[in-house]
Amino acid sequence: MSISRSRILIADDHTLVADLCKKLLEAEFDVVGTVGDGRALLQSAVDLKPDVIVVDVAMPILNGLDAGQQVKQMVPAVKLVYLTMNPDPEVAAEAFRRGASGYLLKTCAADQMVIAVRKVLRGMSYLSPQLSKETVSYLRKQSMLQEEQERLTERQREVLQLLAEGKVMKEVAGVLNLTTRTVAFHKYRIMEVLGARSTAELVRYAVRNHMIAA
Repeated sequence: MSISRSRILIADDHTLVADLCKKLLEAEFDVVGTVGDGRALLQSAVDLKPDVIVVDVAMPILNGLDAGQQVKQMVPAVKLVYLTMNPDPEVAAEAFRRGASGYLLKTCAADQMVIAVRKVLRGMSYLSPQLSKETVSYLRKQSMLQEEQERLTERQREVLQLLAEGKVMKEVAGVLNLTTRTVAFHKYRIMEVLGARSTAELVRYAVRNHMIAA
């Protein structure tokens, strides 16, 4: 009798990293696919129905934090394990606030990834040993308690990331299937909400909030 193996989807824009993850995991799990950007992740999560997604924080077109949050809305049962170079406990706290089950640093030992996936499949959480659980837990609570008066909508965050990546409004419209006029309206609203006066200020906001890499 065959034993059903858990299904893993890998999302990382660095092909080498994705390939290494696949080799580490495929001995014990079924790696059902790899994707290189956040929007591809959204579609693949619905199509492939993985049990766990190993996802990078910094990805093009749609970053891992926003993509992961949207995936959890569409496929609530899926477990998210973030794999990143970013050791900032505030980023880890934000990942857990948005539905992550695990946060793993790329500087960890190779076997830690397999351990992390095993744990989240059992309903547990996993945090890289290099990070303090107490600090991340405290920052997560603080984040949940904060007033989010300036928080952008999901669509505004998508537009902002694409603009911050250097895409012109016509390109943004093509990616998001919007009219250029709608993109222009979103940009106006984003600048109004953030009090930004230039595209450079929008880029700085996107970097500061981990929507794009510095």
